[in-house]
Amino acid sequence: MTEHQKMLNGMIYDGNKEGLDKERIKAHKLCKQFNDLDEDDSKRKELLDQIFPNKGKNLVIAGNLMVDYGIYTSFGDDCYANFNLTILDTCQVKIGNRVFFGPNVSIYTPIHPFISGERKYYINDDNNITDMEYGKPITIGDDCWICGSVVILPGVNIGNRCIIGAGSVVSRDIEDDSLAYGNPARVVRKITKDDSIFLKKNLFENEVEIEKYKKR
Repeated sequence: MTEHQKMLNGMIYDGNKEGLDKERIKAHKLCKQFNDLDEDDSKRKELLDQIFPNKGKNLVIAGNLMVDYGIYTSFGDDCYANFNLTILDTCQVKIGNRVFFGPNVSIYTPIHPFISGERKYYINDDNNITDMEYGKPITIGDDCWICGSVVILPGVNIGNRCIIGAGSVVSRDIEDDSLAYGNPARVVRKITKDDSIFLKKNLFENEVEIEKYKKR
């Protein structure tokens, strides 16, 4: 089994063998180029195509952006990420359609040993410094809103149409249609049709404007 296969299968792997280090460096350089461009520079789209080859249409990322690999992350259609999105995709990260990320969201798949002595560096048979690491994949369903400064931990599956409140640490699965927040994040209640923004009439100028927005 190759080191790539071990990594993606959630096994202990050597991240400095078989070109994994070169893949990371390439992704880091692409992110730096992306972050250094003005937000209206057309080259940004070309760089996103390289960073995330497995993405749907209309992906918008404000930047700054940092990924471990990028190629192991997939986006559905019409996703948006505000400032400072970080994705450590040593295992696969699958993001659905129409997912919104607030600023400073971090998505982490890697896991290090709990015993301190097992986290230490060692020299591999290619004479490179490395350490033991493994990971677990992360999935985020369709139509989710991940609010600002949320941290999503390894192995988490977030269902469809969920909202994760600002500052939460998501360490367990979240079922469909849930409002969850806290550290660790817990489901507070279900999201229902009673949460419709169109019931908050004080947010609109009049009924005509409400009907206009309903027809979007």
